[in-house]
Order: sequence, then structure tokens, then C-alpha cells
Amino acid sequence: MATIAVFGANGTIGRRVVREALDRGHAVVAVVRDPELYRGSVEPHDRLTVEPGDVLDPASVSAVGRDADVLVSAVGGGDGPGHAALIEPSAQSLVAGLHALGGRAPRLIMVGGAGSLRTPGGAPVWDTPGLPDQVRQIMHAHGDALAYLRGITSELNWTYFSPAGTIEPGARTGEYRTGLDELITDADGDSRISAEDYAAALVDEIERPAHLNKRFTVGY
Repeated sequence: MATIAVFGANGTIGRRVVREALDRGHAVVAVVRDPELYRGSVEPHDRLTVEPGDVLDPASVSAVGRDADVLVSAVGGGDGPGHAALIEPSAQSLVAGLHALGGRAPRLIMVGGAGSLRTPGGAPVWDTPGLPDQVRQIMHAHGDALAYLRGITSELNWTYFSPAGTIEPGARTGEYRTGLDELITDADGDSRISAEDYAAALVDEIERPAHLNKRFTVGY
């Protein structure tokens, strides 16, 4: 069983990753800005610890990652400017903090966005006509983080995990399809995944690594 540290454990995706990992027998470190507030919102678990941390502080990343096998970043920035101020800078901070650990660095899995995925026509999702500017800004913030990770030349093991075009709370089915850089759509052309199945796919990737140093995506 792995020790999995989760930055953004109090978010929509982070909470489901924590629960999925605990349900499978892993140890989880939930990394949040306000540990007491988080403890008050979750059921206690003997394999769950809660630690304060700041994803934008490389020293904090090093402290969290030192005893972990995998570090998951599931942070989100709210609106467009919030994402621009957080997502790529957090990727830079995560890499710097993990580099400081040298050979002891855990694997990094970063929860990403779908905007840079290619649609069936070949264009990226963020070029879809009619998207609000704020949505495009969020998409490009995630795309910038992916581009940064792809430029790393060190030995750090990373994975960037893009969701389907639509991700929202729903049922955990355990059934999904994965791909690399192309948006996964169903027979009706819809691209979707529940947050629960996204979390299941992420923990599957932890248990059976198949996408080291690359991006992958998921959908029904």
C-alpha cells in the first residue's frame, strides 16, 4: 500500500481521491491550508492524517513529499484569474520542492484540465466557438502547467491527468476509457466523467503506473 499526499484535499476532486485511496487501503495525508476546518468536515480514519501546507511554497512541498510515495495536486483556482495565478505557478513550486528531495522524491500526479485535448476535428478544446473568456482562461492556465511539466529535463516522475470535457459529482461505476491527448467522447459525441470515476482512475494509475512523464485523459 502507498502513502499518498493530496494537496487540495478539501476540493471536489481532492475529497474523492482521498476517499478512493482510503477505501483501497492506502495511507493518505490530506494537505490543506486549514487542518482544523478540514478535520471538522470529514470522518476520522486511522489511515488519514491532516497536515497544513501551501502548494505555492517549495519548502512546504518538500516537507509534505518527504515521506510520501505519491504526491497528488488537486488544487483549483476558482475563476479565470485565480487559475492563472495558481495552476502553472503551483506546477513550478511542486517541481522545485520535489527536486529538493533528490532521489527520495515521490511521483507527482497533477489534476489537470481538458482544454488542451484535441477534439475529433483536431483542434484543441479551447478553440471551440462560443466558450466564455473566463473558461478559456481556466483552460489555458492548465495548458500552461502541462507545457511546463513537459519541459522538465530531470529524473522527476510526473503524470498530468486531464478529465473529460464535463466532470461533475455522480456515481462511481469503475468503468471508463483512457487516452492520451485526444478528448474521449461517447457514441453521442459527449465527453464526460463523474468525479468519482475520475478519482478511481487516478488511484488505478497510482496502483498500476501506465503514464509516467506524460498526460493522459479519461471518459466514458
